Amino acid sequence: MHESKKLMTGQEWNSRRALTRLPAIVFAALLLLAAAAALRAQQKPSIADSAQQPSPSAAAPASAPAVPEMTPADISAFVDGIVPLEIERGDIAGAVVTIVKDGKIIFARGYGYSDEAKKAPVSPEATMFRVGSVSKLFTWTSIMQLQEQGKLDLDRDVNTYLDFQIPQEFGRPVTIRNLMTHTPGFQEVVKDLFGPSKGPLMPLGEYLSTHIPRQIFPPGTVPAYSNYGAALAGYIVQRLSGRPFDDYVAENIFKPLEMTHSSFTQPLPPALEKDMSQGYFRASGEPKPYEMVIAAPAGSLASSGMDMAHFMIAHLQDGQYGDARILRPETARLMHSRQFAMDPSVNGICLGFYEEDRNGHHIISHAGDTEQFHTDLHLMAGEKLGFFVSYNSLGHDDLNAGSARTALWHKFLDRYFPYSPPAASTLASAPDDARRVTGSYIFSRRSQTNLFFITALLGELRVSSPKKDGILEIDQLKGLNGLPLHWREIAPLRYRNVDGQEEILFKPAADGHLDLLGLFPVFISQSVSPLKSKPLLLTVVIASLVLILLALLFWPVGAILRRRYQHPLDLDPGIRRFRFLVHLVCILDLLFVAGIVWFVSRISGNIGALNARLDPI
Repeated sequence: MHESKKLMTGQEWNSRRALTRLPAIVFAALLLLAAAAALRAQQKPSIADSAQQPSPSAAAPASAPAVPEMTPADISAFVDGIVPLEIERGDIAGAVVTIVKDGKIIFARGYGYSDEAKKAPVSPEATMFRVGSVSKLFTWTSIMQLQEQGKLDLDRDVNTYLDFQIPQEFGRPVTIRNLMTHTPGFQEVVKDLFGPSKGPLMPLGEYLSTHIPRQIFPPGTVPAYSNYGAALAGYIVQRLSGRPFDDYVAENIFKPLEMTHSSFTQPLPPALEKDMSQGYFRASGEPKPYEMVIAAPAGSLASSGMDMAHFMIAHLQDGQYGDARILRPETARLMHSRQFAMDPSVNGICLGFYEEDRNGHHIISHAGDTEQFHTDLHLMAGEKLGFFVSYNSLGHDDLNAGSARTALWHKFLDRYFPYSPPAASTLASAPDDARRVTGSYIFSRRSQTNLFFITALLGELRVSSPKKDGILEIDQLKGLNGLPLHWREIAPLRYRNVDGQEEILFKPAADGHLDLLGLFPVFISQSVSPLKSKPLLLTVVIASLVLILLALLFWPVGAILRRRYQHPLDLDPGIRRFRFLVHLVCILDLLFVAGIVWFVSRISGNIGALNARLDPI
């Protein structure tokens, strides 16, 4: 769900902040063309010892340094050299990393503590982490199981499978394929995503029927990551199977994959409670209560690193794990194939997973965040490789779990799949094009018809070219060093990170605005007019507050001066009443702003507080 400040690749940071910050919730999915290993599929995986070494993943040119073999020993030395430092510097309590290759678990290790007070170490076999929006992969896998059984049609109106109706605000239905590609057009739903840590949760059907979001885009046109859409898919699984969602997943995915330390049930079954990691904002602080997700199919899974390795192996082997099969090969391949993209040249969305091409390899992935737990899952079908990492703390803002997991994954790729992007020179048209794309951009994943539209406006990206040389800066996109990334135009309106390989594309839309693509497949950014730009809005707000404060300050000051110099205020009654009303409105305005500040402080770090009790506020 959750969903970080990480970016740092320019692709994942905003989604991941979703569950660690106020406006967004978490936590979307990655893509992969899975390759089956038929002979391997008949053997259940075990942790490979150092004698079972997979062959090198990539052959380096003769002139290049030799690429290290991806052996358990080499991976161990590599990961041990990064993660302990990350969690210590970042004030993170613990982490787990599991890596699978060729149908085997070649690395599984816990770091730090699952409970700081008890100094309980993280166990990859037993310690359970909340995986946030990575939970959606199980929801989408369940949907695909029902699809291959003929119980649902991906392109049929979802209302066919519901006991309430999703309005067709743009004259076209929402389909299950729309839900799986995050293109139902829904605005963000923040209220009641999380529930109270104690007491019964709102039933899933009641939540969905009473929190239907407005559609701000026609279905199938614009990606806007939707937790509500994933929860709706889980409810369809529940209705078509005739079983509670968590029971269905336990029987049809956990059991065949031997995932004995995994559960969607909230609170956890007593037998698993002892294995659940504590969750922290920072390891130096107190642990937080177990997070209760009302939209459970979108993000309530708790699972161990080893269990997630089983799940990765099954998807890398086209649905096969040992003697068990959770998907037919053709169904798995369909799930892993691109279904939607705003442009053929940028990463797209599969049926649940999203694409994340890097270092010359095609990757499908999913990130997940709750307020305390932060997770990544990556699959490289061509290499039969899966990578899972999860942290049980947000940590410091300058080195949080978002940037930590990004750094770990990218360094892993750089070690075993080294890559340099092709050389490119800056276009002669770069200064003119930079002026064309300069401006403010608002995320498609947003609330638009309620108070939280403020957060969308204040969260706008600002694209600028400060040196007038055509090199762009985007204010919210920064590297792991905290400095802005720079973007060079390498093709018309296509830009590459000067110091990396990430690319973004500005694409004109039919109505004349520009779409900024490539930051993340499951949402885009859309240019806004100067009248809706964050710099202008902030200037107006600050100037207005200053004028209001001065008006209220001069009210008593003027009265004191008039009394001091015996100069009464000589106004006719109508003007006097109007003057009083102006001051009253100023007071109400300040109370309103103070109320918003209080409201934000009330829910910051406690997204479960966004519930019906705050409706009057």
